[in-house]
This record gives sequence, C-alpha cells and structure tokens, in this order.
Amino acid sequence: MRPLLEIREFHVAYGKVEAVRGVGLTMQQGQIVTVIGPNGAGKTTLLAAAAGLLRSRGQVIYDGVDLERIDVEERVERGLCLVPERRELFGDMAVADNLLLGAYARRRHGADVKQTLQQVFARFPRLAERQGQKAQTLSGGERQMLALGRALMAKPRLLMLDEPSLGLAPIMVREIFHIVASLRQLGVSILLVEQNARAALETSDYGYVLEMGEITHQGPSAALAHDGRVVTTYLGGTS
Repeated sequence: MRPLLEIREFHVAYGKVEAVRGVGLTMQQGQIVTVIGPNGAGKTTLLAAAAGLLRSRGQVIYDGVDLERIDVEERVERGLCLVPERRELFGDMAVADNLLLGAYARRRHGADVKQTLQQVFARFPRLAERQGQKAQTLSGGERQMLALGRALMAKPRLLMLDEPSLGLAPIMVREIFHIVASLRQLGVSILLVEQNARAALETSDYGYVLEMGEITHQGPSAALAHDGRVVTTYLGGTS
C-alpha cells in the first residue's frame, strides 16, 4: 500500500542553524502518528516545513506526489492541513465566520460549504451554541475546538496538529484527545506533534522521538510507551 505521507532526508535550517537534520517519517492512510520530544527539538519546525511554510531540503511525498514545487494553498486544496500551535484564530470575528474561512479554497470550487459547516457543528456542539460569539471570548479548550473545526472545513485527508493540548486544563486535554481519535471516523489521518507524550502515545498508532533535530527512536506507540528510555525521559517514570 502506498504511504499517504513520506518525509525523506528532511533538513530545515534557520540561517546556519539546522533545526531538522535528515529526518525520515512515513505514515499510512487512516493512521494517527505522533512526534514527541523536548522543547526545541524541531517538532514545530518539522510540521511547518512539511506544510510548505518554511524552506527545506529533502522530500515531502504526499499521496505519491512530491510537494517540492507545490505551494501552501495547493497543499491545502489537496487535503494537507496544519493546525498551528498558536491556533491563529481571528479574535474579533464570530465563531461561524472563523469556520467559514477554513473552507476558502473549497468555496472557490463551488463546494457545499453549508453542509460541511453543519457537520462541524454536529461534531462540536459547543461551537454551534457559540457560533455568533467572537472567537476571543472562547475558553482555551473551545478555541482549540474552533481551530480543529476550521481545519475540518477544508475536508482534509491529512491533518497536522501542533501541540493541541498546549495550555489546557487536564479535563479538556482528555476531551481534545478524544476528539482527535474520533477524527478517524471521517477518514482523516493525523500527524500529531505533542509535548504531552503520554496522551500522544495513548492516542496514536506509531510514534517518533525527535531530539536535537534528529529521530532517535521510533516504533508502535504501545511499544514506545514501554521503552525504558522513553518512560524515564518523557513519561515521568523509571525504567
């Protein structure tokens, strides 16, 4: 089976400082794959470059197509969407308007955006209740739901999530990860970058450990969750 995403010999630099060095990553359609690692390891840089927001060397092959000459907007049209760590919502705009912006590319092609909007509201009832409110009035968890909902408006095949649990209360972290896991039902594959290694490994099928810009460990998430070094370093246990 052809992988949905292959990242090969990937390098990303800020000036002379190489933040990602020779990274390779593969995921299949329908998988949830996580990348865990310490702050400053290059996780966010990896996602941003794969989305086309940063210059890189190496290959990003999505659904069999090398994305080297494909810009960010076309990547989104092809179904590859990034939900950034900062969420980048428009605080002065209503929840519904923020969601509609996520379908910008589809609207140009005459897609049925209203139907998709209702599907998003069905998945996120709180957003439906608050659709007329400004985004800046939402709680942290609700803002994360809005960021996820906006991405779903683009009908993605691959959703790249950067730190979806950042700054959330534990009860909301559990809810967000439950939502992430449920997105499989929509046929969405997920590449998840996350500081909360325990929640990420519990949710995903396969994991990569990124340290100092390089992959140091990889394997099925259940195996990584019992790997002595991973447990000691990232899960707060002892080997």
